[in-house]
This record gives sequence, C-alpha cells and structure tokens, in this order.
Amino acid sequence: MSRCEVYFSVDVEADGPIPGPYSMLSFGMSACGSFDGDEFRPVDPAETTFYAELKPISDAYVPEALAVSGLDRDRLAVEGRDPGEAMNAAADWVTAVAASAGGSPVLVAYPLGFDWMFLYWYWTRFAEAGSPFGHSRHIDLKTAYATKARSPIIRSTKRQMPGELLSDRPHTHNALDDAIEQAELFHNLVRWAGHPRRQGKELAE
Repeated sequence: MSRCEVYFSVDVEADGPIPGPYSMLSFGMSACGSFDGDEFRPVDPAETTFYAELKPISDAYVPEALAVSGLDRDRLAVEGRDPGEAMNAAADWVTAVAASAGGSPVLVAYPLGFDWMFLYWYWTRFAEAGSPFGHSRHIDLKTAYATKARSPIIRSTKRQMPGELLSDRPHTHNALDDAIEQAELFHNLVRWAGHPRRQGKELAE
C-alpha cells in the first residue's frame, strides 16, 4: 500500500462541452503536494509540471468554447501532439512523479466534472494503460469549499469565496497557468478552518 497520496492540479481547455464529438485542445498538470493521513505537505506548484497541446479529433467545435482558450485549431492540426502520444506521456509522467514521492496519484480540479470528463475519456480512449488516477481518485475543490464553508454548491463559486483562499496569479485560460493557480487554491483550502461566521453560528446553537 502506498504511504501517501500525491496531488496533481489539472486544467483542461476544450472546444466543446463533451469529449468525442469535440476535442480537448490542451491540458496542464502541476504536482502540488502530498498527504500521509496525518500531515499535508504542499510543494511549489510551478516546479514540477506537464503541458500538452493536442491535435483536434473531430471537425466539430463550438466557437464560444474555442474563443475561451484562444487556441488555433488549424495550427494544432499541424503542430499539436498526437492524442495517443500525449496521453501516454502524461500517464507516464504522473506515475513517475507519484512514485518518486512514494505515493498514489490523486487528481485535483475546480470544478472537477468538466476536466475529469475530458481527461478520463482521453486516457481511456488513447492511453495504453488507461487513467493513472484509476476511475475515481480525484478531488473536486468546489465540493471541498462548500463542505468547509457549509455553503450550497450554487454559492460556492470562486467569486463568492473569501479572498484569502484565492491565488494571486491571474486566470489566463492557459491550461498550465490555470493548473498552477488552482494548486494554490487547493493549498489554501486545505489550511482553511472554514467560514468563521458559520462556525460562530454553530457554537451559538
């Protein structure tokens, strides 16, 4: 059994709402810490990273989704990495980084659903060994915040979080930049005791 969990903050940029009909155009991953059951050990999320831009897998795309990333599908059709090569390289990287830390890899995302949907589909479709995170080793930071803040999910957006939880880094929609920014949110959430007003209300009751 692995001695700890090793966390990877991951962000995806895609040209549509679901994988298959649409394409994952880029993704970034940042090794951001570990937990042995007793102590969380954060690491500099900019130190150990992986980034890939991929060839599109279909001709379909949603212009509004494509505009978010600013990526050029025509350029990626020529210069992007083959999905099979990229997903195998990413899986090997995750496995190697986790092994060097003596732990099992766990994916971290905000919100989890969109990024995990694309990554798991791509790893299942294109990588020889499938997903390095299995089918369920992942953490949704939106849920983590809602639980600690005792807040409904619909009121658990970054816009509604206390400022001390947020990273000072800009949200650029470059997948690696955003994975690193998200890692700092993860660090802050792990250390955060919860919403003080909610705690005070519980004590009063």
